[in-house]
Amino acid sequence: MVDRDAPNDTPDEVILLSFWPSPIGMRAKIALAEKGIEYEYKEENFPYDKSPLLLKMNPVNKQIPVLIHNGKPVCESLVIIHYIDEVWKHKSLLLPRDPYQRAHAMFWADYVDKKVSIPTLPCMPLNYMYATPDIYPWKKVWLSSGEEQEAAKNELMGCFKLLEGELGNKAYFGDDTFGIVDVLLVPFYSWFYMFEKCGNMSIEAECPKLVAWGKRCMEKESVSKSLPDQHKVYDFLMEIKSKFLAK
Repeated sequence: MVDRDAPNDTPDEVILLSFWPSPIGMRAKIALAEKGIEYEYKEENFPYDKSPLLLKMNPVNKQIPVLIHNGKPVCESLVIIHYIDEVWKHKSLLLPRDPYQRAHAMFWADYVDKKVSIPTLPCMPLNYMYATPDIYPWKKVWLSSGEEQEAAKNELMGCFKLLEGELGNKAYFGDDTFGIVDVLLVPFYSWFYMFEKCGNMSIEAECPKLVAWGKRCMEKESVSKSLPDQHKVYDFLMEIKSKFLAK
């Protein structure tokens, strides 16, 4: 029997398939970095030219990210984070061992995954995104205007305020420990600039503790090396938006 609580000297082949602006893909990068796991990163030209490897490893959803561990695929970001934490237990546990603390962390992880996550937002064809407002409400901050955008801003800020209330005066969502909720949420910090520019709003003015938390997370090497520059994300999104509107 393999003791996963101790370091494994057997070399692992770890590959991550992702797309650089995707907050969902950034989660896996952060988790792997927290564990100190070396891996091969393969950039996908998503969704316009999905690689044969992606289609082979995730034939059901055909989405990123996909973690390939010794030839075996693990799909969906939350599942990937769980897997990474279970397989490499010897360093930086992302989920608490205490049953209640673990359940509490999973409650907020589920909230972030369902309410804040922007499933493949930068990876979805824009004509589909425009046609599915109820599925992708956050896109309205980016793409809409007037009352529709104002409602989306209020919804977005409501989620952020709720999360700030849970954060309180703690350093991280896991108290002094950087954990699963931080891993799931902090990639969206790279999108804050886009939300503020497109929505003409200030997240820091409304949620100063949440922004301070984001800056604190960025001081961690595992985060700073996994998140792209906010201005680069903004420029990318404006480029694909303008291309679609020009059609």
